[in-house]
Amino acid sequence: MTSFTVSIIILTCLISFVSFNNYKVTDALIFWPPAISIKHQYWRFLTCGLIHADFMHLAFNMFTFYFFGRALENYYMGVLGLQHYYFLILYISAIIVANIPTYIKRHDDYNYRSLGASGAVVAVQFAFILIDPWETLWLWGIKMPSILFVILFLAYTIYMNKRGGDNVNHDAHLWGAIYGVIFTIAVRPEAASIFLEQIKHPRF
Repeated sequence: MTSFTVSIIILTCLISFVSFNNYKVTDALIFWPPAISIKHQYWRFLTCGLIHADFMHLAFNMFTFYFFGRALENYYMGVLGLQHYYFLILYISAIIVANIPTYIKRHDDYNYRSLGASGAVVAVQFAFILIDPWETLWLWGIKMPSILFVILFLAYTIYMNKRGGDNVNHDAHLWGAIYGVIFTIAVRPEAASIFLEQIKHPRF
């Protein structure tokens, strides 16, 4: 059975590739708050996660998603004993939820636009780390436990969110991360005790 991770990557790549050379597609799908508040184009909460700014933006998101997504799908079905479709629900709902705080802040900002699946990708990352906080990650050639990545990521995201000026929707990253943890605990409360038990037994 093809995983949801692979299916999502294929769909996102196809639509992103089309949008690279077709501004009308990008304009119809991008997260533009006034189009939602005035024209009631609510689909933009979701469709913005299917398009990306350029190839590097797409490649980074999809590569990260593939690494964490495949592992989380297995953890959801194995460690947590969840049905296969819970992973898909997490991903889709995370795209929407991660954009809500931005919409609240920018609902009348005609100059603001956002695109990319980062909010959902981060939600998957943090859901994975909740289950296996000591899994080793390699980031920019540096080896670190995933729990350390969480600390560094949150510190950087909060700092850049306050600083601004880099055209990155750090709100979506932050709320995606929080949502990934909340969703996983909500559908399987045992995930919290699994995390706490794992934290007691470091693996280096």
